[in-house]
Amino acid sequence: MAQASVLTDTEIRRVFRIIETTRHAERNRLAFTLSIFAGLRVGEIAALTISDVATPDGNVRREIKLDAHQTKGSKGRTVVLATRVRKEIEAYLKARSVWRHDSPLIASQRNGRAFSTVSLSMLFKEIYETAGIRTSSHSGRRTFATRLNARGVGMRTIQKLMGHRNIGTTALYCDVSDETMRNAVELV
Repeated sequence: MAQASVLTDTEIRRVFRIIETTRHAERNRLAFTLSIFAGLRVGEIAALTISDVATPDGNVRREIKLDAHQTKGSKGRTVVLATRVRKEIEAYLKARSVWRHDSPLIASQRNGRAFSTVSLSMLFKEIYETAGIRTSSHSGRRTFATRLNARGVGMRTIQKLMGHRNIGTTALYCDVSDETMRNAVELV
């Protein structure tokens, strides 16, 4: 099976523009943001509750503590949230009129329940196709790792952020562009 594409900055902007035209733009924007700027797997996004991302008084957490049942491989992990992601979560929670702390963060508007991994993957695929990008829901995660690598973040740090057990798995996520190689040799 082919690896998911690494999205360019232009493609990321295009996806955000497409999301703004979708029926549930705020929800879809947050799901995409969590994928592309936090490196969460689709199943992890689907499993999030409001209490995972916000304190009881409504403040957005700096880190998400994922339990084993929320992750691949049944191994809990900590996801560190960038300021941009925290602001997106905050805006999303403010826009939601009513919510309970144990509610799913990304919920179906139809029934209020959490998306399944498959349903959320299909939503991502539909958004990507509308944006003219042929890829899978895993593109956000690959893009997250590749962008960190291109900015000089060490592979061990990326491994921890991705929640990988094996650094070799992390290396497979990091695409190296010609521009990255040109920039690297200029550091010598």
